[in-house]
Amino acid sequence: MAVMRSGLLLRGFFHASPLPGIHRNAVALPPLRAETAIGRVRCAGSEPGDRGQKVSSRLSMMQQVLQEAEERARSAGSEPTPKITLDHVTVNFARSGGPGGQNVNKVNTKVDMRFNVKDAHWLGERVRERILQMEKNRINKDGELVISSTKTRTQKGNIEDALTKLQEIIDAASYVPPPPSEEQKKRIQKLAAIGEQKRIQNKKALSTKKAIRRTRDSWD
Repeated sequence: MAVMRSGLLLRGFFHASPLPGIHRNAVALPPLRAETAIGRVRCAGSEPGDRGQKVSSRLSMMQQVLQEAEERARSAGSEPTPKITLDHVTVNFARSGGPGGQNVNKVNTKVDMRFNVKDAHWLGERVRERILQMEKNRINKDGELVISSTKTRTQKGNIEDALTKLQEIIDAASYVPPPPSEEQKKRIQKLAAIGEQKRIQNKKALSTKKAIRRTRDSWD
């Protein structure tokens, strides 16, 4: 009802007699329609200029991510992968179960190796954080990564096996994927632009649906 009243008031205003000082032959403005007035109302944030700024800002953010990936790859390429030794770990022995012949359950051949990730400052910060994330289920509250080995029947063999497992973890955490090629960059930027376009279209469709619903409710 409020929309109808405002439309009638505006219509009456533009059809009233001309004001003093205004020529009678002046072109009169067409009467406003309530539906048109509502349909053309825009929010400040939905102007075409702002939309372009949003798209460009998202694309620039994507370009920044790609640039950081390139810098990471360049810096990692010049650094050798760190190697772990017995000086970096604590080793405990226990009785090993399973087949072992006459020495089964008699000789402490099982190896429990503890590697304190938080105190391993000989590793880069990125590598330490990566290990903490990858092996969070095997790291205790003291920040120690515990590796066990019963692969062989000797302490020496199991120590070497545990060190190999730790080195594989460090290698995986130190790995940096190569930077994307120019073709991959263009594809990523294209997909980002398409995704932003779809987001704006969905937002516009939802806004139109809400406007139609409000208009219908006002006529009721």
